[in-house]
Amino acid sequence: MIAHTTIVFTRYIMLSVENRKSADHRSIGRLCYLCCDELEDIKFFESISLILDLLKDALTEKLSLTKKQLNEFMNYIIASLPTVLKEKLAILCCES
Repeated sequence: MIAHTTIVFTRYIMLSVENRKSADHRSIGRLCYLCCDELEDIKFFESISLILDLLKDALTEKLSLTKKQLNEFMNYIIASLPTVLKEKLAILCCES
């Protein structure tokens, strides 16, 4: 009886998983896994670095700041960040 029950439950689990993969709209196949993989491509500190670069470009383009003014502004922003972020951004600046 135990073996029969185990086989029945195993079969039910396998059918359930297959049904979820093919028919359940919550899973949409591998979409969830693909989104998670894509998010792992850009790390948190790299994204902060990208945002700061975009901010530099926008300030230069829209406000016509000089290089000196832009550097002062960016140094002010980086100085006001928490220590952990400052250290990581310094490492990223050295790598790129």
